[in-house]
Amino acid sequence: MEIFENFRILDIIDIVLVATLLYYVYKLVKGTVAINIFIGIVVIYLIWQLTELLKMEMLSTILGQFIGVGMFALIVVFQQEIRKFLLMIGSTNLARGKGVFKNFQFSKNDTILDLDVNAVLDACINMGQIRTGALIVIRRTTSLEFVKASGDAMEIEVNRPILESVFYKNSTLHDGAMIIEDNKITATRVILPVTQERNIPLRFGLRHRAALGITEKTDALALVVSEESGEISYVKNGEFVRYKTIDELRELITLDLS
Repeated sequence: MEIFENFRILDIIDIVLVATLLYYVYKLVKGTVAINIFIGIVVIYLIWQLTELLKMEMLSTILGQFIGVGMFALIVVFQQEIRKFLLMIGSTNLARGKGVFKNFQFSKNDTILDLDVNAVLDACINMGQIRTGALIVIRRTTSLEFVKASGDAMEIEVNRPILESVFYKNSTLHDGAMIIEDNKITATRVILPVTQERNIPLRFGLRHRAALGITEKTDALALVVSEESGEISYVKNGEFVRYKTIDELRELITLDLS
């Protein structure tokens, strides 16, 4: 009873914030090898807190030192996940009304980046039908200047024929990635950083690894058309986003650009 009497509103806020933080850390590592390490750390921490409560001094000291020293190792183990987390927080654009809460999906904004999503998807569908490979990167808030410099600068309005002609097999521009900013094609033949993640299905090639790489390092979105299967892959935050129909994919992209 005395514990509840000393319970403050700030204690409740503290618990809610910690729980929220753990939840989003879990979302970042979910589906990766790091999830097992994350669960192990949580278990060890809970055991440490239990030994502190029961005043088991020897075991408590050992676990406490392990957790203290282990923090440095965690930075190395979770470097990709830490980068994603910091990117999610840092990829804010106050001018567009996009803040941290938007990144955490606590709120929605009706403002949509000026992109003709239908034209992009129609082009991807057509390229998939004739097995033309393509890699399209759509900028959101993070600057892509560091990769645009590796390609050819453009300033062309997005439309289906242009997209298809760029990735046409005999085109001199088909190699590399295309960068789209708002509703403009701003670069082609762009060389992207490739992910170092090893748990990627063998059916995914270099285009898919490049799409994962750029979305790990920025908040950009990526669409990949497979040259082998014609399948359209949607990549965000260094992960493949599953969808069932093109209409669902259209809704996902529109939501992610809002």
